[in-house]
This record gives sequence, structure tokens and C-alpha cells, in this order.
Amino acid sequence: MIFEPVVLQGKNVRLEPLSERHKEGLCRAISDGELWNLFFTLVPHISDIDKFLQNAFSAHEFGDGLAFATIDEATNQIAGSTRFMEANLPNKRVEIGFTFLGKSFQRTKINTEAKLLMLTHAFETLGLNRVELLTDYLNSNSRNAILRLGAKQEGILRNHMVMPDGRIRDSVLFSIIANEWPGVKQNLEHKLA
Repeated sequence: MIFEPVVLQGKNVRLEPLSERHKEGLCRAISDGELWNLFFTLVPHISDIDKFLQNAFSAHEFGDGLAFATIDEATNQIAGSTRFMEANLPNKRVEIGFTFLGKSFQRTKINTEAKLLMLTHAFETLGLNRVELLTDYLNSNSRNAILRLGAKQEGILRNHMVMPDGRIRDSVLFSIIANEWPGVKQNLEHKLA
């Protein structure tokens, strides 16, 4: 299996393969800002955390990806979660998604470093050609954050998803490709310095 459980360690953040032991901390992170109320995200309500975990475990079992608990190194608190998903290994691509951070951890170095760790793993360890990131068209904060990482916007997938409230979502597709990775990496390292 290409997505072997691995801890990705940075200075500000540690990404641990998601497990049952992260459940309580994830609930605290999700409650920090009541993230389930953001209409443009798919953050689970704390009452749905078991389903969220099972989905992550099943995806890993079927080789589709690997979910992480995002842990703030300064406090050792779970700040949120992120994952490799929608793997297409014959074409050497994966999506980074299902990312959320508790309100207290937003606009810190945690997300930037988490993405640096994941992109490094994708390009330098797994040898992938392409990493995709997708977000709701209406989520301008997420779109701007993805652009700041160095990803390129490729287009809008119209009527791409039906959200839990029934709204039909347009999704914005971004990517980073292997030949761009050295420059993107340098930029992210500079942001974190």
C-alpha cells in the first residue's frame, strides 16, 4: 500500500495518522468556532465524528488515501484534520482535502507547514506528478489560502457537488505539479522562516 501510516513532523505541527485516540481532540477542534455551521465546508458535527473516522479508515483500507490529525506542537493540542484522498496512483496524482482547523488555530503557521509536509511527502517520498486541492467557490478564505501555497487555479467545476443542506456547489480546482514543486517548496519554507 502506497499510503503507509506515517507521522509527518514539522517545527510547528505534527501530522499523525488519524485514529480513535484522536476523537476527543477532534471534537474540541471542531467545536472551536462551531465549524459544522460553515455552509461552504464539509466539517462534521461532533455528533457525526464516528462516521467521519470510519470514512477515513475505510478510505485508507481501500488505498484511497490517508487521514491525519493535525497537532499543534506548541500546545500538543489537536488543531484539526487533513488528508490525502481521491488517489489515482496509475496517473500518480492525489488530492489534499477534508482540511479543517479550529478557529484558534486558523491564520497561524500550522496550515502552511502541514501543507509543506504533505506536499513534500507526495512529491519526494511517493513520487507523485500532481497534487490537487479543491474548495467551494464561495469559500474565499480557502481559495486565497490555496493560492498563497503556490497552487495554480485550473478552473471551476460547475454543479460539482450537492452539499448537506441541498445547495448545489461549484468547486474550484487547483493543482501543484512536480516540476513546480521546487519553487513552491522554497516559497513555503520562506513563509515559515
